[in-house]
Amino acid sequence: MHLDTPLTDKEFDELDRFLLSDRCSDECMTMDALHGFLTAMLIGPAVTPIEAWLPRVWGPAAHDAPQFRNPKEMERITGLMARFCNEIALTFEVAPKEFEPLFSQFESDGHQFIDGEPWAWGFWEGMQLHAQAWDAAWESDLAPLLKPIYLLGAEELEEEEMQLVDTPAKVHRLSLEIEAAIPVIRRYWIAHRTPAVPLKRETPTPGRNDLCACGSGKKYKKCCGAH
Repeated sequence: MHLDTPLTDKEFDELDRFLLSDRCSDECMTMDALHGFLTAMLIGPAVTPIEAWLPRVWGPAAHDAPQFRNPKEMERITGLMARFCNEIALTFEVAPKEFEPLFSQFESDGHQFIDGEPWAWGFWEGMQLHAQAWDAAWESDLAPLLKPIYLLGAEELEEEEMQLVDTPAKVHRLSLEIEAAIPVIRRYWIAHRTPAVPLKRETPTPGRNDLCACGSGKKYKKCCGAH
Protein backbone atom coordinates (compact mmCIF):
# COMPACT_ATOMS: atom_id res chain seq x y z
CA MET A 1 0.00 0.00 0.00
CA HIS A 2 1.20 3.53 -0.75
CA LEU A 3 3.05 5.27 2.07
CA ASP A 4 0.70 8.26 1.88
CA THR A 5 -2.29 6.07 2.77
CA PRO A 6 -3.41 6.77 6.38
CA LEU A 7 -3.62 3.86 8.77
CA THR A 8 -7.03 2.30 9.10
CA ASP A 9 -8.39 1.73 12.61
CA LYS A 10 -7.54 -1.96 12.20
CA GLU A 11 -3.94 -1.17 11.19
CA PHE A 12 -3.59 1.33 14.04
CA ASP A 13 -4.70 -1.37 16.49
CA GLU A 14 -2.33 -3.87 14.85
CA LEU A 15 0.65 -1.59 15.38
CA ASP A 16 -0.52 -0.76 18.90
CA ARG A 17 -0.74 -4.44 19.82
CA PHE A 18 2.72 -5.15 18.46
CA LEU A 19 4.33 -2.29 20.40
CA LEU A 20 2.67 -3.57 23.59
CA SER A 21 3.46 -7.22 22.93
CA ASP A 22 6.07 -9.24 24.79
CA ARG A 23 8.17 -9.33 21.62
CA CYS A 24 9.05 -5.69 22.26
CA SER A 25 11.10 -4.54 25.24
CA ASP A 26 9.66 -2.71 28.21
CA GLU A 27 11.42 0.38 26.83
CA CYS A 28 9.51 0.32 23.54
CA MET A 29 7.33 3.34 22.78
CA THR A 30 3.57 3.09 22.95
CA MET A 31 1.41 4.66 20.25
CA ASP A 32 0.91 7.93 22.12
CA ALA A 33 4.65 8.24 22.82
CA LEU A 34 5.41 7.34 19.20
CA HIS A 35 3.03 10.05 18.01
CA GLY A 36 4.84 12.64 20.13
CA PHE A 37 8.23 11.34 19.01
CA LEU A 38 7.34 11.59 15.33
CA THR A 39 5.76 15.01 15.81
CA ALA A 40 8.99 16.38 17.31
CA MET A 41 10.97 15.18 14.31
CA LEU A 42 8.46 16.41 11.74
CA ILE A 43 8.16 19.95 13.10
CA GLY A 44 11.70 20.23 14.47
CA PRO A 45 14.99 21.64 13.23
CA ALA A 46 16.03 18.94 10.75
CA VAL A 47 14.73 16.11 8.61
CA THR A 48 15.51 12.72 10.16
CA PRO A 49 15.62 9.59 7.96
CA ILE A 50 13.82 6.50 9.21
CA GLU A 51 17.04 4.54 9.75
CA ALA A 52 18.09 7.20 12.28
CA TRP A 53 14.89 7.30 14.31
CA LEU A 54 13.48 3.77 14.07
CA PRO A 55 15.93 2.10 16.51
CA ARG A 56 14.96 4.60 19.23
CA VAL A 57 11.33 3.50 18.98
CA TRP A 58 12.29 0.05 20.25
CA GLY A 59 14.34 1.40 23.18
CA PRO A 60 17.59 3.15 24.05
CA ALA A 61 19.79 0.04 23.75
CA ALA A 62 20.61 -2.20 20.78
CA HIS A 63 19.26 -5.26 22.61
CA ASP A 64 15.83 -3.59 22.80
CA ALA A 65 15.15 -4.44 19.15
CA PRO A 66 11.95 -6.52 18.81
CA GLN A 67 11.82 -10.22 18.05
CA PHE A 68 10.21 -10.31 14.62
CA ARG A 69 8.92 -13.71 13.53
CA ASN A 70 10.33 -13.24 10.05
CA PRO A 71 11.45 -10.51 7.61
CA LYS A 72 7.90 -10.21 6.27
CA GLU A 73 6.57 -9.23 9.69
CA MET A 74 9.41 -6.77 10.18
CA GLU A 75 8.59 -5.18 6.83
CA ARG A 76 4.92 -5.02 7.77
CA ILE A 77 5.48 -3.32 11.13
CA THR A 78 8.07 -0.84 9.89
CA GLY A 79 5.81 -0.07 6.94
CA LEU A 80 2.92 0.72 9.27
CA MET A 81 5.21 2.94 11.31
CA ALA A 82 6.42 4.79 8.21
CA ARG A 83 2.83 5.37 7.12
CA PHE A 84 1.93 6.60 10.61
CA CYS A 85 4.77 9.12 10.31
CA ASN A 86 3.67 10.20 6.84
CA GLU A 87 0.10 10.57 8.05
CA ILE A 88 1.21 13.08 10.69
CA ALA A 89 3.38 14.89 8.14
CA LEU A 90 0.49 15.11 5.69
CA THR A 91 -1.78 16.59 8.34
CA PHE A 92 0.76 19.36 8.99
CA GLU A 93 1.13 19.98 5.28
CA VAL A 94 -2.51 19.91 4.20
CA ALA A 95 -4.57 20.71 7.31
CA PRO A 96 -2.32 21.86 10.18
CA LYS A 97 -5.28 23.21 12.16
CA GLU A 98 -6.65 19.67 12.37
CA PHE A 99 -3.55 18.29 14.09
CA GLU A 100 -4.21 16.88 17.54
CA PRO A 101 -1.67 15.25 19.87
CA LEU A 102 -2.54 11.66 20.71
CA PHE A 103 -3.29 12.29 24.37
CA SER A 104 -4.92 9.69 26.60
CA GLN A 105 -7.80 10.49 28.91
CA PHE A 106 -8.76 9.25 32.34
CA GLU A 107 -11.30 9.93 35.08
CA SER A 108 -10.46 10.95 38.62
CA ASP A 109 -12.88 12.00 41.36
CA GLY A 110 -15.66 12.26 38.82
CA HIS A 111 -13.69 14.56 36.51
CA GLN A 112 -12.31 13.81 33.06
CA PHE A 113 -8.64 14.68 32.57
CA ILE A 114 -6.18 14.66 29.68
CA ASP A 115 -2.88 12.89 30.28
CA GLY A 116 -0.20 14.24 27.96
CA GLU A 117 2.76 12.67 29.77
CA PRO A 118 3.42 9.71 27.40
CA TRP A 119 3.07 11.97 24.36
CA ALA A 120 5.33 14.64 25.88
CA TRP A 121 7.92 11.99 26.77
CA GLY A 122 7.93 10.85 23.14
CA PHE A 123 8.29 14.43 21.94
CA TRP A 124 11.15 14.97 24.40
CA GLU A 125 12.89 11.86 23.06
CA GLY A 126 12.47 13.21 19.54
CA MET A 127 14.10 16.46 20.62
CA GLN A 128 17.17 14.53 21.78
CA LEU A 129 17.90 13.42 18.20
CA HIS A 130 18.80 17.05 17.44
CA ALA A 131 19.59 18.16 20.96
CA GLN A 132 22.02 20.94 20.03
CA ALA A 133 19.48 22.75 17.87
CA TRP A 134 16.76 22.37 20.47
CA ASP A 135 19.13 23.60 23.19
CA ALA A 136 19.61 26.79 21.18
CA ALA A 137 15.83 27.20 20.99
CA TRP A 138 15.72 27.40 24.79
CA GLU A 139 17.55 30.72 24.45
CA SER A 140 14.80 32.07 22.17
CA ASP A 141 11.18 33.18 22.56
CA LEU A 142 10.27 29.52 22.17
CA ALA A 143 11.46 28.64 25.67
CA PRO A 144 8.14 29.25 27.51
CA LEU A 145 6.35 27.02 25.01
CA LEU A 146 8.87 24.21 25.49
CA LYS A 147 8.58 24.29 29.29
CA PRO A 148 5.33 22.23 29.49
CA ILE A 149 6.90 19.58 27.23
CA TYR A 150 9.91 19.45 29.52
CA LEU A 151 7.78 19.22 32.66
CA LEU A 152 5.70 16.31 31.35
CA GLY A 153 8.32 14.62 29.20
CA ALA A 154 11.74 14.85 30.82
CA GLU A 155 13.04 11.81 32.69
CA GLU A 156 14.09 13.81 35.76
CA LEU A 157 12.77 17.02 37.28
CA GLU A 158 14.01 19.20 40.08
CA GLU A 159 12.17 18.83 43.37
CA GLU A 160 10.42 22.18 43.01
CA GLU A 161 9.37 21.27 39.45
CA MET A 162 7.68 18.09 40.65
CA GLN A 163 5.13 20.28 42.39
CA LEU A 164 4.00 21.53 38.97
CA VAL A 165 2.95 18.05 37.82
CA ASP A 166 1.75 16.35 41.00
CA THR A 167 -2.01 16.37 40.35
CA PRO A 168 -4.20 15.28 37.43
CA ALA A 169 -5.49 18.83 37.07
CA LYS A 170 -1.96 20.22 36.68
CA VAL A 171 -1.06 17.56 34.10
CA HIS A 172 -4.30 18.36 32.28
CA ARG A 173 -3.49 22.09 32.09
CA LEU A 174 0.06 21.46 30.90
CA SER A 175 -1.26 19.06 28.25
CA LEU A 176 -3.57 21.75 26.90
CA GLU A 177 -0.66 24.20 26.86
CA ILE A 178 1.37 21.73 24.81
CA GLU A 179 -1.42 21.32 22.26
CA ALA A 180 -1.69 25.10 21.88
CA ALA A 181 2.09 25.45 21.53
CA ILE A 182 2.61 22.96 18.69
CA PRO A 183 1.60 25.31 15.83
CA VAL A 184 3.90 28.02 17.19
CA ILE A 185 6.82 25.59 17.60
CA ARG A 186 6.26 24.39 14.04
CA ARG A 187 6.28 27.95 12.65
CA TYR A 188 9.47 28.71 14.55
CA TRP A 189 11.34 25.83 12.97
CA ILE A 190 9.96 26.53 9.51
CA ALA A 191 11.73 29.88 9.79
CA HIS A 192 14.92 28.51 11.42
CA ARG A 193 15.29 25.04 9.97
CA THR A 194 18.60 24.15 8.35
CA PRO A 195 18.16 22.83 4.78
CA ALA A 196 18.42 19.07 4.68
CA VAL A 197 21.74 17.67 3.47
CA PRO A 198 21.46 14.38 1.57
CA LEU A 199 23.00 11.45 3.40
CA LYS A 200 26.11 10.05 1.77
CA ARG A 201 26.91 6.38 1.82
CA GLU A 202 30.03 4.57 0.79
CA THR A 203 27.84 1.91 -0.86
CA PRO A 204 24.22 2.08 -2.03
CA THR A 205 23.16 -0.58 0.49
CA PRO A 206 24.63 -1.95 3.73
CA GLY A 207 27.17 -4.72 3.48
CA ARG A 208 25.67 -8.17 3.97
CA ASN A 209 27.51 -8.62 7.24
CA ASP A 210 26.63 -5.15 8.52
CA LEU A 211 23.86 -4.68 11.08
CA CYS A 212 20.52 -4.03 9.40
CA ALA A 213 19.40 -0.37 9.47
CA CYS A 214 15.90 -1.37 10.61
CA GLY A 215 17.14 -1.76 14.18
CA SER A 216 16.46 -5.50 14.47
CA GLY A 217 20.02 -6.19 15.66
CA LYS A 218 20.48 -8.82 12.94
CA LYS A 219 22.94 -8.81 10.07
CA TYR A 220 21.60 -7.31 6.86
CA LYS A 221 21.92 -10.61 4.99
CA LYS A 222 19.68 -12.32 7.54
CA CYS A 223 17.18 -9.47 7.78
CA CYS A 224 16.11 -7.02 5.05
CA GLY A 225 18.74 -8.45 2.72
CA ALA A 226 17.14 -11.88 2.92
CA HIS A 227 14.25 -10.90 0.61
